[in-house]
Amino acid sequence: MKATMEKIDNHKVVFEIEVPQVEVAKAVEKAYRKLSNKVNIPGFRKGKTPRRILEMHIGKEALLDEAFEIMASPAYAQALEDNKIEPVSRPHIDVVTLAEDKDLLFKATVVAKPEITLGQYKGLKIAAAVEEVTEEKISAEVETMRNSHAKMVVAEDAVIEDGDFAIIDFEGFVDGVAFPGGDGKAYPLQIGSNTFIPGFEEQVIGAKAGSEIDVNVTFPAEYHAADLAGKEAVFKVKVHDVKRKELPALDDEFVKDVSDFNTVEELKADIKNKLEKAASDKADRDFRNEAIKQAVENATVEIPDVMVEDRISKMIEDLGANLESRGMKLDDYMKYMNTDIAALRQNYHESAVANVKTDLLLEAIVKAEALEVSVEEVDAEIATIAKGYGAEIEDVKAIINGQGKMSTVFDSILRKKAAQLIIDSVEKE
Repeated sequence: MKATMEKIDNHKVVFEIEVPQVEVAKAVEKAYRKLSNKVNIPGFRKGKTPRRILEMHIGKEALLDEAFEIMASPAYAQALEDNKIEPVSRPHIDVVTLAEDKDLLFKATVVAKPEITLGQYKGLKIAAAVEEVTEEKISAEVETMRNSHAKMVVAEDAVIEDGDFAIIDFEGFVDGVAFPGGDGKAYPLQIGSNTFIPGFEEQVIGAKAGSEIDVNVTFPAEYHAADLAGKEAVFKVKVHDVKRKELPALDDEFVKDVSDFNTVEELKADIKNKLEKAASDKADRDFRNEAIKQAVENATVEIPDVMVEDRISKMIEDLGANLESRGMKLDDYMKYMNTDIAALRQNYHESAVANVKTDLLLEAIVKAEALEVSVEEVDAEIATIAKGYGAEIEDVKAIINGQGKMSTVFDSILRKKAAQLIIDSVEKE
């Protein structure tokens, strides 16, 4: 076999691959034996059909096509290996010559993984800062707890204010005619929630229990009910009650009721510890992310579109799997989010570019630093995977081996080691 390679542009290469006639003849014979065992021809047992008869039934071209499939894949793989090309796309094949009595000649056009030029990735200078946990933040957490245990009570003779719950009956009219779906009874409307048509809630402010008022609004131009979009409407509103949150007193009894602590001081101390832990974890994540981000920004690479598009497809596939695990379909999610697959792909584009460049960077560091994987590291990684799925380690290992995915585990470990190398070498400011 002979193969020559020509670069078309920064990403695409074309292999011109030639297989000697003697190998073509052998492949044709293999193709004949393979097809004769598959094709049913009256009067002949499978595998016993003479070649001439088989060709009469399936055609010479079918036999040559099968022979091409036998030859092309190993010849293409050899060309990649000899030229040290790692493809990131499926090859486009053009057959130039395919005949039993001639050398096989075909072209394979493929997008090659780009080479990345590493910039500085060790000794980066990054400021490490942990957000301070203030008394205000602790108090805010306490108030959240009080609000979650608040009671709604009727505010006698109260004027409706922002944040109140107005218990209302309402009926909407357009041009004096009530429209379907425009009414409700004893509806608990929270003022300021912006759940009703723009302008509605503001006009309820100032009313009292027992009040009957007209609320004048205009439906949005892009309202979900097309027959109401952009139209002026009047809602007849009757206020039954005004309800407000009644917060529990912040005392030791409240703390005992809602937590495992006995005093307000103990509760606040626990909240402070949790906030400090969260702040520390966030600072650590930010620090690590910034280190990788700087190393990526210091590297130079031109990424082929196919790599970005493939990554976007994988991200959407992962989104779909995540939604499925929560009982929702991707199509339903897109309808809920008022988007489509094209917009979703566009939204993922920037992240996909960053992810691909990060992977290329880490792979390059693995090579530059000659990083290796130990048996112990592989066992630890598989143990982590098993723990995440609640499965036995040996079962997970058997699945990985059975699917031929052990190289994926190796690559994951190596990328993590490359990332850790960047982070460990950072000079904190």
